[in-house]
Amino acid sequence: MSYFKLILTVIALTISTQIIKANVSIADIFSDNMVLQRNLNLKVWGSADPGEKLTVSFNGQNLKTRADKKGKWSVILEPMQAGGPLTMTIQGKNELVFHNILIGDVWICSGQSNMQRPVSSSNNAEKEIESADYPQIRLFTVPNQMSNVPIEDMPNDSWQVCTPENVKNFSAVGYYFGRDLQQKINVPIGLISSNWGGTCVETWTSKESITKLPKYEEIGERIDHFNAEEVENRNRNTLRNALGSLPEKETGMDEKWMMPTTDHNEWKSIKLPTYWENVGYTLLDGIVWFSNEFNINSDDIDSKAFLSLGRIDNSDITWVNGQKIGGVEWGSDVERFYKIPENVLKPGNNNITVRVDNKWGQGGFASKPENFFLKLGQKNVPLSGEWKFKVDLVYDKFKASPNEAPSLLYNAMINPLIPYGIKGVIWYQGENNTPRAKEYAITFPNMINNWRENWQQGDFPFLFVQLANFTNPQTTPGNSNWAELRESQLKTLSVKNTGMAVTIDIGEASDIHPKN
Repeated sequence: MSYFKLILTVIALTISTQIIKANVSIADIFSDNMVLQRNLNLKVWGSADPGEKLTVSFNGQNLKTRADKKGKWSVILEPMQAGGPLTMTIQGKNELVFHNILIGDVWICSGQSNMQRPVSSSNNAEKEIESADYPQIRLFTVPNQMSNVPIEDMPNDSWQVCTPENVKNFSAVGYYFGRDLQQKINVPIGLISSNWGGTCVETWTSKESITKLPKYEEIGERIDHFNAEEVENRNRNTLRNALGSLPEKETGMDEKWMMPTTDHNEWKSIKLPTYWENVGYTLLDGIVWFSNEFNINSDDIDSKAFLSLGRIDNSDITWVNGQKIGGVEWGSDVERFYKIPENVLKPGNNNITVRVDNKWGQGGFASKPENFFLKLGQKNVPLSGEWKFKVDLVYDKFKASPNEAPSLLYNAMINPLIPYGIKGVIWYQGENNTPRAKEYAITFPNMINNWRENWQQGDFPFLFVQLANFTNPQTTPGNSNWAELRESQLKTLSVKNTGMAVTIDIGEASDIHPKN
């Protein structure tokens, strides 16, 4: 590059940098179509050049301010009544204009998968989506991200007007709550969905708050040293060491591993029935094949032959002597009891092959040994014991979990919202805390107080869903982590301005996500 061209390039970069640096920006939660909280002093904030003067104009209010030494600016809008649509203008060295703004009530919709489940997975989804045309309801979904330190930025997202297209992937619990509330009180409703399936209450709590609790005083170091990339590499290497390799492409179906002629000499051994996590493969989500050889004589062969494998997580295809006899897709609650057609069994050596596909949670066989058998007329042939298995495909799900350390989701998915004006919070979470059910009576109220303290908007309403009934009813009394967690939720009502929705009557035994 010539000297002249170099000078021009430097000048261009300098001018470009100055232009970018000069731009006034606003916090990511503000956009077109947003809802601002009525009857509340509202903070509007962003960044600009240090010392830059700017004006925020909205609904007859014209507020002047100046960015501080760190380039941060904010103004406080005086309380306003419900209404709109309105326009907000922010004027500095550049101008920002936001359109179609409503003033009403804003609710945070947070928790784990039951809050995350979209409208498309609810009852009568097609009809509900088709009728979801509510211009007075606005939707904002916080993108999933983690951080071990509080952050202010969110990946690009924006407020959406509630339409059939925009609502189908939005939180169902949030939407139905907002829709019914809007119809009842007839003011605009803003819904901010910030949730992550399978998460614990601790990850939604700030470091400063969680480390004040007994048992958590020393956990701050774990939060500080959390590194998502290191966790992912550790998880991948742990499973690779256990398996020897991590197959990335499924080959079993093409190579016909279900055929009895398959060479199983290189397959590993496992005692069934069990989850594969119980024997050391704790990080395995994928497709695993299982094979068993058994001998019968001609007198054992019966036209009424059945194979009982109990429950399998989650999907299976099952063959006997290379012939498919059954299969269930995503049915962890389904007892596998397959009829074996005539002329499939033969005197001498026979083969059972099961292909199990599991994408989350525990994988393998949940049966008790007594329910793991081959039924030949009136005779049961036990199948529990040594089987062969081979991993066909490993799903790349080694990324760090938000439960690796407390505060990861508070930092990345709650902190960027603070102090946006809100009416309150609705919360659906607790399933992941059932192993520490009694402790939830401390950690959950602590999180509520944590949010209220940091938002600095008083004891805003915090409404939560008590865990619904799940799994089959027990025939005899006994301990239940789920019942204990419901009790912890009940005790949380001692916290001021909280409310609890009791859902013990609408749960589904086989689905942890009730569709009602």
